Amino acid sequence: MPEQLGWPLERLGDWWATADYDVAREVLQRGVGVLLCLAFLQALGQFRPLLGDHGLLPVRRFTARVRFRDAPSLFHLHYSDRLLVVVGVLGTAGGAAVVVGLPQTGPWWVTTAVLLALWAGYLSIVTVGQRFYAFGWETLLCELAFLAAWFGSPAVPVPLLLVLAARWLLFRLELGAGLIKWRGDPAWRDLTAMDYHHETQPMPGPFSWHAHHLPRWWHRTEVVGNHVTQLLVPWLLWLPQPLPSVAGGVVVLTQGWLVLTGNFAWLNWAAIVLGAAMVSDGVWRALLGGLGPATPDAATTPEVPIAYLVPASAVVVVLAVLSVRPALNLASRHQRMNASFEPLRLVNAYGAFGSVTRRRDEVVVEGTLAERPGPDDWREYGFRGKPGDVGRRPPQVAPYHLRLDWVLWFVPLGAAGPWMPRLCARLLEADPATLRLLRRDPFDGARPRWVRMRLFRYRYTTPDERRRSGDWWVRHELEVVVDPVDLALLSDLPLS
Repeated sequence: MPEQLGWPLERLGDWWATADYDVAREVLQRGVGVLLCLAFLQALGQFRPLLGDHGLLPVRRFTARVRFRDAPSLFHLHYSDRLLVVVGVLGTAGGAAVVVGLPQTGPWWVTTAVLLALWAGYLSIVTVGQRFYAFGWETLLCELAFLAAWFGSPAVPVPLLLVLAARWLLFRLELGAGLIKWRGDPAWRDLTAMDYHHETQPMPGPFSWHAHHLPRWWHRTEVVGNHVTQLLVPWLLWLPQPLPSVAGGVVVLTQGWLVLTGNFAWLNWAAIVLGAAMVSDGVWRALLGGLGPATPDAATTPEVPIAYLVPASAVVVVLAVLSVRPALNLASRHQRMNASFEPLRLVNAYGAFGSVTRRRDEVVVEGTLAERPGPDDWREYGFRGKPGDVGRRPPQVAPYHLRLDWVLWFVPLGAAGPWMPRLCARLLEADPATLRLLRRDPFDGARPRWVRMRLFRYRYTTPDERRRSGDWWVRHELEVVVDPVDLALLSDLPLS
């Protein structure tokens, strides 16, 4: 009977299984576990004030007008803030368990079941998250979690086809980003994009000011390096080792620079996990002077259960079929950026910064306690990540994702929505959950009489201006985005 349950590795051939990616499996699964743990923790902290029953874009309204087949989610069956907490807590615990390797100590199907449950839980959040979850790294995490699930546990060898599927994901991620830039903004072709990017990116980091003031020749080098990394290096993934390992290492290094100079949630960290997972065990041994994973032999190589071989092979076939539209998208002159072609988000299109903004405009939210406010009666709300106070250095927040801050960055680009008057209403109510999304409430929990939004143009100070003033930014007002409103003016809107 045992011989009917498993096939020796040598009978399967190199086309199905490989003994050279055990470290890659650990890196991929534990890295995804860290990202999932972080993502579920963020849902616990931000989902309810943004999307809960008293949120800015309530889930119940979304599920009432969007079919389950278009946005598959547990919350189509039932949504409550309490259920969201349950999903968040279980997701955080499950992600942490994968990080420490608990499911991986059991049979292959235990690891697969845990990661698939985490994938389904986070997909349920993303598909109803609307504007606040409309980011490429959300879809990337869903795809990563599903793929990592089928790598099983150390009880089974790593399927070679799944290694190729991981390479295909990194290939789409990098090449998609490179092509969308080359086809999009001419600033990427004339090598001037980085003259603007460090200043105008959605969420600058503590070293972004310094990066912006580097010499122009360095900015040109950054753009050339981006083109090489994203347009040329990904092709190495399809060549024999050690070239895929080299490609993965290049991705890790370049993504590290992006981590240092910006705040792109966990996009860079997901790419780093994928890049590190490209490195084979043999390359690790060479890099570590023979101290890496031991060279496998036939006596210690696990057998491949048919119960694993069949579903894992079927998944690869499904992923291959679903890859047709993303592959055509890469080749299209009308390439779509960060697009999903099916509701489960199993194989997606990626890209970033197809256009580079030349000016930085920021929405500043203010309130006042005065019945008839004068110019000096308004107080500014402080946000955790986005620029506000010109004297505040941009903080390091990634891999944490400040969803409200990010969405406000898109407002000057034409992405305003019904959540904006609801945000005003929550501030007028001094809603505690909403105020916890902010860094500073100027009224210490008291209800303001009026709230307004103004648009300012920001630029970095020059080194000389910074020495004289100590400020990181210079700003001037452009216009009023939302005129002063009170709860009476907002009472005709369905805010609850």
